[in-house]
Amino acid sequence: MPKVTSIQKFSIHDGDGIRTTVFFKGCPLSCLWCHNPETQDYGQELMFDMEKCLGCKSCIDSCPNGAISFKDNKAYTDREKCNACGSCVDHCIYNLRNISGKEYDVETLIKEVMKDKDFYEESGGGVTLSGGEVMTMDMDFIEELLTRLFELGISITIDTCGYTEYSNFERILPYVNTFLYDIKVIDNEMHKQYVGRDNTLILENLNKLSSDGARIYIRIPVIKEVNGSEEGMEKIIEYLLDNNIKPAQINLLPYHSMGSNRYDKLAREYKGINLTRPSDEEMKEFVKMFQVKGFQNTKIGG
Repeated sequence: MPKVTSIQKFSIHDGDGIRTTVFFKGCPLSCLWCHNPETQDYGQELMFDMEKCLGCKSCIDSCPNGAISFKDNKAYTDREKCNACGSCVDHCIYNLRNISGKEYDVETLIKEVMKDKDFYEESGGGVTLSGGEVMTMDMDFIEELLTRLFELGISITIDTCGYTEYSNFERILPYVNTFLYDIKVIDNEMHKQYVGRDNTLILENLNKLSSDGARIYIRIPVIKEVNGSEEGMEKIIEYLLDNNIKPAQINLLPYHSMGSNRYDKLAREYKGINLTRPSDEEMKEFVKMFQVKGFQNTKIGG
C-alpha cells in the first residue's frame, strides 16, 4: 500500500480552487532543490529535530534496536540501526520526533478528503494527488482511489514529474481533470546533473499526454543556475512550440529554499545551497517571453 507523508487541507497552489492535496511518499528523481525531501524515499523514515533536543534522554531506552545514544548533550540516532519503528516518537516529551509515511486504505483516504467537499463545490476545487511521485505508486490503488473520487463528482488533479511508464497515465486519464506537469530543464545533461535522471521519458510522456487531449498546466521551477536565463526559457518555449503542446496554463515557480531545514531532520545534506532565485524583474521578463510566443496564460506562482 502506498505511503502518505501528509494531507494538506485548503491548498490554493495545487490546482484550481480550494483543494485537499495528498502527498505520497517516493520519487524516482532527486532534484537538488527538492523542498519535500521526506517524500523522496518510498519507505517510512524518522524525522528528528536534533537542533531543538534538550537531552532529556527519554527516547534512549525506548529504541528496541539500540539506535539512540547520548552525545554532546543531545540524543543522536544511528540511521543505520534505525528501522523507523516509531517507538521513540511516543517517548519524546518535546515532540521532536515523528515518522514520515503512513499507510491509508482507499476507504480511509476517501473519508478524509471528502470532509471538505463543500469547499470544493464552492470554489471549483477538488483533490490533488502529489508527492513524491504519485504516478510511481501502486497503480491499482491509485486507479481505485481516482475511480471512487470521480464517481463522487470530485475534480481530480495530478501533480507529476512525468517519470513513469505511459501506461500508468493511460489508466487514469478518464478520471483526471488537470495534470500539473513539471518541466525542469530541456538540456539532457543538465537534467541529469540537477535532477538525477535523463529527461527523455518525461518529455515523451508530455507529448503523449498532450496528443491524448489531457488538460495540462506546465509548472517550471525557475532557478538561475539551472534554467533561469533567457536561453533556458527559450529552450522550453521552443520545445513546447515544436511539439505543438498547448498547455492551459504555465506557472513559473521562483526557487526557494524553505524546505531545506527538513534535510537536517532526515540527517541528509541539502545540496541546493548554492542555487539562487532570479530577481522579480527577471521573472516578469520570463513571463513576457512566454506570452509573446502565444502562451498568454503564463503567470508567476501556481
